[in-house]
Amino acid sequence: MIDLHTHSLFSDGSESPTRVCELALRAGCSTLALSDHDTLDGIPEARVAAERLGIGFIPGCEVSFTLPVLARYAVGHRSAHALVYFLDHHTPLDAELSTVRQGRVARNISMVELLNSHGIEVSYADIIAESGNEESTGRPHIAAVMMQKGYVQSIPEAFDKWLGYGRPAYAHRTSLTAERLTKLAAESGSLVVLAHPLRIGLTKDELAVLVDYLSSIGFTGLEAYYSTYTPDERDSLAKLAANYDMVATGGSDFHGTYKPEISVGTGTGDLDVPDSVLEQLVARHDQPA
Repeated sequence: MIDLHTHSLFSDGSESPTRVCELALRAGCSTLALSDHDTLDGIPEARVAAERLGIGFIPGCEVSFTLPVLARYAVGHRSAHALVYFLDHHTPLDAELSTVRQGRVARNISMVELLNSHGIEVSYADIIAESGNEESTGRPHIAAVMMQKGYVQSIPEAFDKWLGYGRPAYAHRTSLTAERLTKLAAESGSLVVLAHPLRIGLTKDELAVLVDYLSSIGFTGLEAYYSTYTPDERDSLAKLAANYDMVATGGSDFHGTYKPEISVGTGTGDLDVPDSVLEQLVARHDQPA
């Protein structure tokens, strides 16, 4: 069993990279990928911890990208997430992430201002105090502060009512295009995978169009084995990946206390991403350019 989608306190998770690795070992994972949003800051600690614990480790991150406007649907105003694997410091994509993080800061300020305009009294200082790092602050930290102040009862409620796409306090942020992301990833010796594809909000046919396009520009896989997906959804996504010669990857999307129902490795209880997924990714990574 492996887990190729986890977050630490270096983005919007609650646990240290070392703790994430310890939880992976406890769950029975043979390999772990740390995939914090837009940052590699947790990679050195996680690599050392994984080596000490005797489990495999894949350095990576999760990056937002702007969806292309394709012939059969028009969602250019939306973004999706990609998981980038085998990514390290001092590479072209790593350098670009600094700009991406500054865009995240501007977005967070806008979202706090939108909340304030609706009478929700949270301050930017409150949000930074919750996250501990301005550049790694994300919507879960805003949601946590809203919950602490009694405006919502849970983090999911904060997203459903205020922070999710199309909600009153949602703000867009600048994202890489899919084309630029794959170019920078290739220059960095990395692989790109479409994360949690069912969360984008496309129909089955629209998703197939998107996956076809992403595979044509260099995406290696899509995340089929995801914590909240049903067995049928996982099977369907794995078949979709196979149709476009992509690897069906998987991971828990662990965030610690920000998503308390999800555990490293096992997700909500029935997740079991096979080691063969990693073997396929390594084979793609080792292919000559």
